[in-house]
Amino acid sequence: MARNVLYPLYQLGGPQLRVFRTNFFIQLVRPGTAQPEDTVQFRIPMEMTRVDLRNYLERIYNVPVAAVRTRVQHGSNKKRDHRNVRVKKPDYKVAYVQLHSQTPSKKQNGQSSTLCSWNSSSKGWTTRGRDPTAAWPRRAGSRGLASRISRNGSLLFR
Repeated sequence: MARNVLYPLYQLGGPQLRVFRTNFFIQLVRPGTAQPEDTVQFRIPMEMTRVDLRNYLERIYNVPVAAVRTRVQHGSNKKRDHRNVRVKKPDYKVAYVQLHSQTPSKKQNGQSSTLCSWNSSSKGWTTRGRDPTAAWPRRAGSRGLASRISRNGSLLFR
């Protein structure tokens, strides 16, 4: 809920507690990395929780929310003042909000959802624009997916 607010004691039959203004301030920011089309990024106070943010957006702004993910971004500690003492910027919380019913639809063009598929016409593995050996992480002694495909097209696992 809001910060530094003393709530009255609950009494049976008493009026419902109403919050008309919150003490939270959130900032809508442009993400540094590419996000899905239905995801927006906010800077929120450290005291604010996922549930608080969901209620804030749904009740005050009438924005349907599907999911909320949060992380704490640590402030920089590299700056120094005039006495050569390190000055730390404050930490802040970043929230990624996935909007409900605005998820982009995937195009159905007959492609399989897997990365690799067996193509019966060419009798070989086909990948969608990628090298099959680059799809798997390399381990010591392994040469990727190409070394695991036998002549009949089945995958070999040891």
